[in-house]
Formats: sequence, structure tokens, C-alpha cells
Amino acid sequence: MIAPPISRVAAVQAPDDENPILQSPGQPFVLGGRIGGRPALRSVVSVSFIAAVIALPLRGLFLATGSSMEEGFMLAFPQRVLKGDIPNVDFLHLYGPFSLHVLAGWYWLFGDTLESQRVFGLLQHLGIIFALYTLARAWGRRTAVVSALTVTMLVLTPIGLSALAWEGAIALGLWSVIFGLRALHTEGRSRQRALVAAGVLVGLALGYRPDLALALGLVHGWLLWRGKRDRTWQLAASGFAVGILPMVAHLLMAGLGASVRGMFLEPVFDLRPGRELPAPPSFGQIDGALQAVAEGPLDAPWWRIPALSANHQLFLWFFVVIAVAVALPVITFVLMRRSGAATHRLTVLMGASLFGLGMLPQALQRPDSTHLAWGSCVSFAMLPCLVAELVPRVAPRFSRHAWLVAGATMVVLMLVVNPFFTFRYYLLQSRVSVGNKPGGYEVTRGDRSFYFGNEALQASSQAVIDDLDRLSQPGDRLLVGPADLSRTIY
Repeated sequence: MIAPPISRVAAVQAPDDENPILQSPGQPFVLGGRIGGRPALRSVVSVSFIAAVIALPLRGLFLATGSSMEEGFMLAFPQRVLKGDIPNVDFLHLYGPFSLHVLAGWYWLFGDTLESQRVFGLLQHLGIIFALYTLARAWGRRTAVVSALTVTMLVLTPIGLSALAWEGAIALGLWSVIFGLRALHTEGRSRQRALVAAGVLVGLALGYRPDLALALGLVHGWLLWRGKRDRTWQLAASGFAVGILPMVAHLLMAGLGASVRGMFLEPVFDLRPGRELPAPPSFGQIDGALQAVAEGPLDAPWWRIPALSANHQLFLWFFVVIAVAVALPVITFVLMRRSGAATHRLTVLMGASLFGLGMLPQALQRPDSTHLAWGSCVSFAMLPCLVAELVPRVAPRFSRHAWLVAGATMVVLMLVVNPFFTFRYYLLQSRVSVGNKPGGYEVTRGDRSFYFGNEALQASSQAVIDDLDRLSQPGDRLLVGPADLSRTIY
């Protein structure tokens, strides 16, 4: 799946600003470094700092309103799987089935509560954040911290801790890229294990979200194109055959027709009218009804730093997402051509950039803040690495502080383009965490709970639940919907 390992002799003789020395102390994992032994103090400090930034808003995120539809089906669907129902046959499910089976196992172990679901969602977020930290370590720990904090602002804020399939697929896909790139810088059994691991992770990621095939195909197709050694593709293919088994099992249980209809036809064609938003977003107004409510004068969180209006941010963000996703691989390709060979860092940057480029349709299909963040999180997180790569070339006297230039670039960019949907929501949940602001308003029944955005909704919902609890008998079924069932409520 990968090109042959670069000679250690050649790597040692290469200039320091182009190729790190393989197997040197502190060598990044993605470049062939080993895991084990006592970690360096600087690594402990870096990871601890990232963990602290993640931990600050966590209490607020666990008390947050969340997303009633998305979080609702990530609670309900795995429960149905545990009872023997099959996605795409017994209930509508638009994404890969593997995420439901994994969550079903999680609920079997830890219970199917809101808190359990959000803990799993947090684990998926951590998988993304530390995957990008691992990729960016090729530019040093400080640049890696900048990348990790950038993606933290994008994945913790759009939809909270919901355990959605997209985040799980991105985490698995990114780690497949890491192992694919690692295989380039290792030999023997280490290389073989990396190739098999990359293939397994590709299969599992597709089991979460089949529509990630474009992103995975771009990066691993590029790695295959570079590979010339014997058994490269066979080892990766054997891993893929193992990773894709959950999807194969689902196809056998649900049938090919129901699976194609549920995972490809319904999401793309049958459900489009109620799910589309203009692309690009409207300049003069917010298009999404729910986003318009959230940004209304009564609901928008506090933010006194000068900023564009929400609709202008969405409009500008749309074009910046496209520009960054396209520019990263193009500029990396130019740098590789000028270098005469793919240096270690540029190889990592190209692999991650192609993955980010393949995620672009997720941002374009419904350009609200959530999908723009989801579709750009990898490209935005790798942008500091490109800046750190360019600084020594265009301003050599700032080479020692390239990470600082990269960090300042990202802060300014996100303060101008999308502060409402990154920094502002991080600040909101952090205020809830420290008790400076109340969280959501809780509705409960037994050991189950959910949170609403205001007291009126909480009171009326709790009253309905209490009445239903009193009136219902074991075995009763409840249908929830609008008076006219031909109209969606969401």
C-alpha cells in the first residue's frame, strides 16, 4: 500500500530541515518511531496540555442540550439492534451499520443511558484529536499541539458529545492513514504489521460510513501508486478483508437490495428535499431553521469580541473550507516537486491532505456549521503543519518559531472566519463547567435523562412523560409524530 522504506543512510545524510533521522530518539510514531519505554517529559507536557483543554468544557458538554434527532437515534437504534432488529430492514438507518453494532456492545456493557452514549462520543473525539496530534508530530511537539487544539475546536463544538458514525469513521480513517504512512518508514515485521493495520482500519471505517470511500480511496490510492515492493498490496488487502467483515455480515443479513436502498439511495435521493441547504450559504440570512433559532437574540451565547454576523461567517467559511482543502495537497505537491523527492514530512502532509480533500463533499452537501466543521476538521488541523513547513523556506530567521507562526495563523483565521462556531461554543461549555452558567434543563424517567434548552420546554416535556408513564402498560407501543404524518417535524 506504501512506497518502499526510505534508506536509513540516506535519511541520516539528508539536511535537517528536510528529513528527520529515522529511529532517532523521540522519533514520531508516524515516521517509524517506537512506542514504549519512559515517555519524554516534553511529550507528557504536550499531551497533558491538550487533555486539559479538552477537559475544561466536559462538564458543560455532558449537561448540554445536545441534538435531539441525532442523539436520539444513536440511543434508540443500538437498543433495537440488541433486540435483534436489522438496520435498513426493520428501521431506517442512513449510515454504515458497524457503528450501531459497536454502540450496542457498549450499551450491553455500560447501559444505554445518555451519559454512556456521550462517553463513547468523547472517545471518538479523542481518537480524532490524537490521530491528528500523531500526524503533526512530524513537525515537532509544539506544532502537533497547535494541530490538536485546532481540531478540538472543530469536533467538540458542532454537535457536542453525540456518538455519531461520522466521528467514529474519521477517527478510524485517520489512524489508517497513520499506519499507512508508518509502513513507509519501517521494515520487516513492523512494516507488515503497519500495512495490515492500515487495511483493517480502512474496512472498519467504511463499516461506519461508506461515503468515506472517496477520502480513503484518495489517500490509500496515492500510497498504492507509490508502492513498488512485493506483497505491499497483498498485506493491506488481507487487513482490509478482515476489517470489512462487519459490512459483509450486514449485507448477508439485510440483503443487498435493502442495504443499497438504506445506505445509498435514501440518503442521497429520497430524503433530499427536507435536508438541502443552499450552496454556498446565503450571504444575507441563515438558511437552516434550527441554526437560525440557535443564533437568535434570545438563544445565541455571549460573545463580545468584534466578529462578522453568523450568516456572514457561514458564507465566508464555506469558501475557506474549499480553499484550504484544495490548497493543502496542491502546495504540498509543488514542494515535493521542488525538493526532487518526497521528504518524510511532506509525505505525511500529502497523505493527510488527500484525506481532508476527500472529506470535502461532507461540507458541501449541507453547508451549515456542523457539516462545515465535520468536512474541514482534518484540513484545518493540518494547515499549521503546512505553515510550519513554509516558514523556514520563506522566512528562515523565524524557523525556530515556526510553530508560533502556525498557531497565530490559526487563531487569527478562526477568529475572523468562524469564531461563533468554535471559540464561542467552547467558551459557553467551559462557563457551564465552572458553574458560571447553567447547563441544560433535565427531563427524566427512571435512570434515563435528556436535556432541553429552556425551562418551558423542560416543564412541558416532563409533564408529557409523566402522563405517559402513568397511562401506559407493559407491552404498549408509542408513536411520536406530527398530526400530519406526511410532514417532518425536524
